[in-house]
Amino acid sequence: MTLTTTHPVLDASFASDNVAGVSPEILTALGRANADAALPYGADPVTTQLREVIKETFGHKAEILPVFNGTGANVVALQALLPRWGAAICSAQAHVNNDEGAAPERVGTVKLLPRPTPDGKLTPADVQAELKALGFVHAAQPLAVTLTQSTELGTVYTPEEIAGVADLAHAHGLGVHLDGARISNAAAALGCSLSEITSAVGVDVLSLGGTKNGAMAAEAVVVLDPERVAGTEFIQKFSMQLASKQRFISAQLLELFGTDLWRRNAGHANAQAAKLGRLLAEIPGVTLSRPTEVNATFPEVPARIAQALRERYLIHVWDTAPSGNPVLRIMCSFDTSDAQIHALLECARRAWHVKLGVVPTLGT
Repeated sequence: MTLTTTHPVLDASFASDNVAGVSPEILTALGRANADAALPYGADPVTTQLREVIKETFGHKAEILPVFNGTGANVVALQALLPRWGAAICSAQAHVNNDEGAAPERVGTVKLLPRPTPDGKLTPADVQAELKALGFVHAAQPLAVTLTQSTELGTVYTPEEIAGVADLAHAHGLGVHLDGARISNAAAALGCSLSEITSAVGVDVLSLGGTKNGAMAAEAVVVLDPERVAGTEFIQKFSMQLASKQRFISAQLLELFGTDLWRRNAGHANAQAAKLGRLLAEIPGVTLSRPTEVNATFPEVPARIAQALRERYLIHVWDTAPSGNPVLRIMCSFDTSDAQIHALLECARRAWHVKLGVVPTLGT
């Protein structure tokens, strides 16, 4: 006889913005794309229309290559930006460095040069520190910079910060890649256009995210400066990121970026995270370890509250504060509701009052 142990199913609502479903508008767009036959590999009318939208959004030189996922977008983009002897400078906290199974190195054969950053953001000083290897035959050559917008720590590069890094990089012959898995959240937080934090400030190639902002499985490589980025079509193919029925990826990106859906979805996720962080900080013993800039909030909570939340929710312990208390990462999505926020707050408040020996009747 086989014995099985059942574990409680945790609520994943706040684990990541990847847990959310698909925007209704995107499901409708997929239905439209499914109506008729269409040529494969990007020769369809939907992808043609998407190409025009991308030029309107990022500039007339911009070229888009829809891909399956964010890791694929980063691998394709970095390969196109670098020669075989090149390396990419990144933050030590960057997704490409920690959360992509070494795909840039293993699949893309791209050496990463991680820099420790307190807020997840590279500075010109970080780039300058790596330039000493230029011309030294025994070292991988730092020939690109890769930035993450917004970062894994929920911080946001301003246009001026990106321009500062890009100007230094270009002055020394380095290309600039931006991992924009959450670029919509960053632009919504800054109140700017997508081009103002990419093509206008020196980004050469962009990984354009859709999945974390309401798409089903839709990302893209956007070449902003074709003079610095070459061979992307060939790299996309041999990296196994060229979809035969590409219109279904393109339809999602077209619905997001051909309308204001990207901003509406990201703005809602950001606002809900700000609300959640603010209300959590009203609970005695809870503080925010950093300001809530986008759709991630990082509360430092007493161990009792952390335990109660993690018994009900799939929430990651991100760090340990100097106080010894855990720092949680709580993510909101385009569809995070006020009711979900209230339920999480109620769980945290009850844990605090139970510690005091009081179980209150909670209001709204």
